Amino acid sequence: MKLIKIAVLFTIFTFLFACNKENIKKDHILKGHVFGTTYSITYLNSKHNFQESLDSLFFLINKSTSTYIPTSDISKINKGDSTVVVDAIFKEVFSKSKRIYKETEGYFDPTVGNLVNAYGFGPNKEKINLTDEQIKNYMQYVGLDKINIKNEVVVKEDPKIYLDFNSIAKGFAIDVVARFFDSKKIENYLIEIGGEIRAKGLKKNKQPWLIKLVNPLKSEDNSGFININLSDKSMATSGNYRKFRIDENGKKYVHTINPKTGYATESNLLSASVIAGIDCADVDAYATAFMAMGLEKTKLFLKENNKIKVILLYSDENGEIEEYRTYSYE
Repeated sequence: MKLIKIAVLFTIFTFLFACNKENIKKDHILKGHVFGTTYSITYLNSKHNFQESLDSLFFLINKSTSTYIPTSDISKINKGDSTVVVDAIFKEVFSKSKRIYKETEGYFDPTVGNLVNAYGFGPNKEKINLTDEQIKNYMQYVGLDKINIKNEVVVKEDPKIYLDFNSIAKGFAIDVVARFFDSKKIENYLIEIGGEIRAKGLKKNKQPWLIKLVNPLKSEDNSGFININLSDKSMATSGNYRKFRIDENGKKYVHTINPKTGYATESNLLSASVIAGIDCADVDAYATAFMAMGLEKTKLFLKENNKIKVILLYSDENGEIEEYRTYSYE
């Protein structure tokens, strides 16, 4: 009888200890792969592991906006299905894209999707060396003003128009995770997906979330790292130093398609890092737009939008690499 009592007491103790352990707040770091890249998410002082919740959010974003999933809403729309009822995710990404399209006078334009595919930077990896005539033909289907959403359905002026949200989707996914954390009263976090980042509050010991921005020209040298304070800010970087291809004739094609011309040729900007206390989707889109604008047009844009801070690397008239920045290093 005494042995039974001891066993029961041991079981109760074990159960209470396990419950108590589950209620202990701790710091969490979640890592994995999503959207064809990696993610690292840190949040502090929480009882809960939110991995399953984040996986569900990523699934919903992919289901709505991924051109790499044939059954996604955007893929169906791009194939000409005019019956797709778009969800809140699609509508918000579309709405943000419309706003930034107007703000940048068309330099941010998700309807360059046909050209992205043709140049070999889309799901099909076509890698066509386009002629001027072919580019002119594709440009008929470029222009976000040619698409609208009416009664929850996407209406296109021409069914051949192809939407590609890849230049804003990672930033948007980060914002979705941030909102989820905010709803769970998580006060301190850093979310990174494929190099785009958003942070809130402070990390341990009340220190700001400092990240090291890699200078692409000195990525193997410690002097090529720059400290950025991202507490309560978002940051995105776009550059053509990694995503490009060279054809058999030695011609270079970069992944940033100029929506004004249709050409995949470099502007004088090598990279654009955008930092601001706004949604990560926005800075993601601005970084893409700036790469297409080039240095001088970007400077003019920044004069009218001085809450947006940048670190720009560009090639001067002598081919020398220079830096232009409105962000003050920490």
